[in-house]
Amino acid sequence: MLATASSLLAASFAIPSQADDSLLTSTAPDREAKLEAAAKAEGELTLYTSIAQNDLEPLIKPFEDKYGIKVTTWRASGDDVLQRVVQEQKAGRATVDSIHISAPEMEALHREGLLQKTESPYYADLLKGAVPEHKEWVSTLLSVWVQAYNTDKVKKEDLPKTYADLLDPKWKGKLGFEAEDIDWFTSVVETMGEDKGLQYFRDLVKTNGLSVRKGHSLLNNLVVAGEVPLGLTLYNYMPVQAKSDGAPIDWFALEPAIARANGIGVVKTAPHPNAAALFSDYMISQGQPILTSLNYIPTSTKVKSPLESIELKIADPADKLDNASKWEPLYDKIVLQGNPG
Repeated sequence: MLATASSLLAASFAIPSQADDSLLTSTAPDREAKLEAAAKAEGELTLYTSIAQNDLEPLIKPFEDKYGIKVTTWRASGDDVLQRVVQEQKAGRATVDSIHISAPEMEALHREGLLQKTESPYYADLLKGAVPEHKEWVSTLLSVWVQAYNTDKVKKEDLPKTYADLLDPKWKGKLGFEAEDIDWFTSVVETMGEDKGLQYFRDLVKTNGLSVRKGHSLLNNLVVAGEVPLGLTLYNYMPVQAKSDGAPIDWFALEPAIARANGIGVVKTAPHPNAAALFSDYMISQGQPILTSLNYIPTSTKVKSPLESIELKIADPADKLDNASKWEPLYDKIVLQGNPG
């Protein structure tokens, strides 16, 4: 989890100074042409990311084909990416150019001074809140938590229509939850109002219990198998993909549906900063329809979202960092330990 890397981030280490590259922060009309030329001259970039392995080639190959720039990737969990970046910076190794992981982890890298500010003409096309004020990373996609159910075990007409409906005793022993979805928990609590929200989860655990599993893919597979009839925190693309493969699964969304942003940023010590900045531009422009085709939710308002009719609430990455000491003990006790107190 994010807290694991926080201890590494707290360590004192020297960061090599940022390259003097005015193209990254330029707003001049010829910025795009100059950036593309500089990126092509660099010819390559290294990307660390948590994007699903199967989605990397369809996302990256069009960029490589268009610009002739080789993208070398290293894929791991967001927490592992965060730890590797911190360890490499601590050792003075300038190896990675671009980072693409979840928003809270990107915000942690910003706070440690490991990213550099970039401008882009495509920022104007993005959803409100997609570009932090500091502009050291930008949201590329939203992973929306939806609810998924086994169609052999649960009838569509019996599905809950509100969060309160989950308190019905008919759901006892049937609800699954992913172990690291504290963002979803805190966002739902805050939406309801803190006191009411915490009491809601205490009542839910006491009345019906939660089968807590580690890994969204595992939880999705357990819903498909019928072992967990109703999963509460699945990323929207997972049941969609499984259903398209013929699995007995479908999804719905209790509103407001909670979303977690993923973002991309250029590392301050990037060996190929122009190529990294060009790739960031690509991810929030030409890459947006590709992300949508892979069942992610785009942050560009220029691309039609498959969930545009659903009310969304984007989890605040700063809140996760600033209030971890408050929320993590509550989450651990109520959700992970199943102790309503």
